[in-house]
Amino acid sequence: MNLDRIIAVRNRKTIYRDGERCIKVFDANYSKADVLNEALNQARMEETDLFIPRILEVTTLDGKWVIVSEYIKGKTLAQLMQEHPEKKQEYLEKMVDIQMEIHSKKCPLLNKLRDKMNRKISQAELDATTRYDLHTRLEGMPKHDKVCHGDFNPSNIIITEDGSACVLDWSHVTQGNASADVARTYLLFWLNGDMDSAEEYLRLFCEKSGTPRQYVQKWMPIVAASQSVKGNEKEREFLLEWANVVEYE
Repeated sequence: MNLDRIIAVRNRKTIYRDGERCIKVFDANYSKADVLNEALNQARMEETDLFIPRILEVTTLDGKWVIVSEYIKGKTLAQLMQEHPEKKQEYLEKMVDIQMEIHSKKCPLLNKLRDKMNRKISQAELDATTRYDLHTRLEGMPKHDKVCHGDFNPSNIIITEDGSACVLDWSHVTQGNASADVARTYLLFWLNGDMDSAEEYLRLFCEKSGTPRQYVQKWMPIVAASQSVKGNEKEREFLLEWANVVEYE
């Protein structure tokens, strides 16, 4: 493996390009179960007809777990938004269209979003009453089985030279309610300090999908609480503020 060219550094993992291969190297103390689960998630998503990188192998290197997949040539939607701010509206619309296509898929062997969120809420740094309220709200939400990416944001979408969109990073994919996935993307825009895009993204999604805005908003505290368990202290503080507003309007 040629690990000379770094293309991304993320939390506890480094991603390299080796010719036509993308090599994701996890830190030595990274959970083996999490690495294998990520590979399994991606392999299962390959069975849909979505355009995603195919996994080529899972191996170890110097005691570290490695996932090798196809390298997809192109620019991320985040790069394009930065390079062509005048086209931001067009890119946000494209992003919503891609996400709606993902939500149209079924993948019955994926973990259930509801189960994952219940576990995460139990671990959140919230008082018992707030956790109880969030668990109760989650149980009361409609039960769906749509594919939910879990980390859908412009940096995880590659636009190739022919204009095709390839979606990366399926480590958090589950099956569940699409509006929870939308709430997650909305909060990711906020965490990135881009509130204007968050609002426009949500407006576009609700308009294109026929989803009431209030319905997505009901998911915000649930999603914020479940996401607060990971991430840095600043993000956790922000997400816990959202999680504490159980009756968010």
